Formats: sequence, C-alpha cells, structure tokens
Amino acid sequence: MNFKHISVLLDEVIDGLDIKPDGIYVDCTLGGGGHSIEILKRLSEKGKLIGIDQDTNALKAAGEKLKNFKNVIYVHDNFYNIEEILKSLNIEKVDGILMDLGVSSHQLDEGERGFSYMQDAPLDMRMNRESDFSAYNVINEYEEKELYRVIKEYGEEKFAKRIAFNIVKNRNEKPIETTLQLVDIIKRSIPAKFRREGHHPAKRTFQAIRIEVNRELYILDKAIEDGVNRLNKGGRITIITFHSLEDRIVKNKFNQLQNPCTCPKDFPICVCGKTSKLKVISRKPIVASEEELEDNPRSRSAKLRIGKKV
Repeated sequence: MNFKHISVLLDEVIDGLDIKPDGIYVDCTLGGGGHSIEILKRLSEKGKLIGIDQDTNALKAAGEKLKNFKNVIYVHDNFYNIEEILKSLNIEKVDGILMDLGVSSHQLDEGERGFSYMQDAPLDMRMNRESDFSAYNVINEYEEKELYRVIKEYGEEKFAKRIAFNIVKNRNEKPIETTLQLVDIIKRSIPAKFRREGHHPAKRTFQAIRIEVNRELYILDKAIEDGVNRLNKGGRITIITFHSLEDRIVKNKFNQLQNPCTCPKDFPICVCGKTSKLKVISRKPIVASEEELEDNPRSRSAKLRIGKKV
C-alpha cells in the first residue's frame, strides 16, 4: 500500500522528545509511521513504542514501514482514549507523547475518502471508517444555525452564514452527496473578489466539517490532560497543530497545566492547592524552516509546542 506522507517538523519533534533509549513512547497519530521510525531508531531493545491510529489503512501502512522493529505495539483506537489504552496495556507511565494533528497526505490524496476539495468523492471525511457518522450527515442533517456555528467556529469562515444558508437551500431540492457538489455551493456563496484571493474558497469549510465529523477539538483537551498525567517526571509531550483553533487549545492547556492556581489574583498565597504539572518548553510555537517549506508546502501551517512533566 502506498501510504505517502511526509512527516512535518521531524527533527524538531525528535529533539523535543529528548528520547531515552530504554523509554516508552506513544505516537498518538501513527499515520505513515514517519515520526515513529525515527523514535524507534533511537530506542534500545528495552524501549517501546505504542502507535495509535483510528485509521486501519494507516495502521497497515505503518506496520509495513516499521516491520523490522519488534518493540512496537499497534492500537486501533482514538488517542482520546489514551488513559484506557495505557491501562489495558498495563503501562503506568511513559516517557514521551507525540500528537500530529494533521490529516495525512495519504488521506488527502486518496480521493474517495472525501477530505479533499480538489477531487470528486462521496461526502465522507471519517478518519475512523468504522464510524457511522460522516460529512454527509453534517451537510444534510444539521439545522442551518448549527451548520453556521460549525463553519464559523471551526473554519473561521467569514461567509459562514451565506454558505450555511445555501447548503440548506440546495439540500431542500435534493441531498448533497459529493465533495464537488459542496465545493460548487461554497464557491457560489463567496463573492468573486474574495474567491480570487488567498486559499481555495472551500478550504475553511472543509476544515470545519472534518473537525466536526471527527470531534477533533473536543478530543484534544481531554487527551492532553490524560497524556500529561501519564508522563514520567521529565517526560515530554510534543504536539503539532495545523490551524489556529487547535494551536490555541494546546497553548491554553499547556499554560493551564503550568499555572493551575485558581485563587483570586489578590490572594497573597495560593490556597487552592493546585500544583504545576508541566513546564512549557516552547514559549512560542516552532514552525517549519525555509528548507522544509520548499520540500513540503503542507508544512506551512504547522506549529509545534513542547511541554515537560514536572
């Protein structure tokens, strides 16, 4: 299987994880295994990697890529369940966690998955193909105000109201079934002047629908908290995001874990008893180098944040 995926910010992630040869590491989004193979190269036989992915295609492809390594445990699940996954494996603590929150190049390039606004396909966008909730359900079943909320909030799309209105208007005549039908509606909802500027006009809406289908932002907050709780002292968590909403959640969660005190500002001493769990290593997000941008344009929006368990 040709699972094409260029790992983003690879050197920066490996540096950020500060890998211990005998450590236990979790790749929460195994994908094509690009980050994982570099982690495994730095582990001894005592070290261990747990690779989680909700996409069975990704697990198969990663299994092929990592077949020479014996110290890998593959888990078909969502990293939202990291607490339960580690419990089921009888693993108390780990030394590093990686989350790469981008849609893999493979998922985008595999037209029939419905992630791409450049290829015609059924409205799908499920990362876990065993789920029975897809982009079709969002587009054809959500009320107009709920569609507006999703597109506005998750896509940060300024024409969200017009897009939601036109989706409902069109589906009242017949169901919207394919990606290019949706792209056509989006294009007609955006004034020509704005269609000619910047990104593809459907980019933000497709991002929003994908996030909704896969509950990506809801999953993230809990997964960070549970992951940090499972880190050994000195263990690292590295998270790559691809849009501002995700990056904001990671930044805020890291800050909250570093400064969890909820006492009023005018209290002379802390009485809430909440202590810091994390030290933020990267004050500002780490972004791709010029060299990487040339090799992989998809890395342009990638941001990496790193935290260390205290």
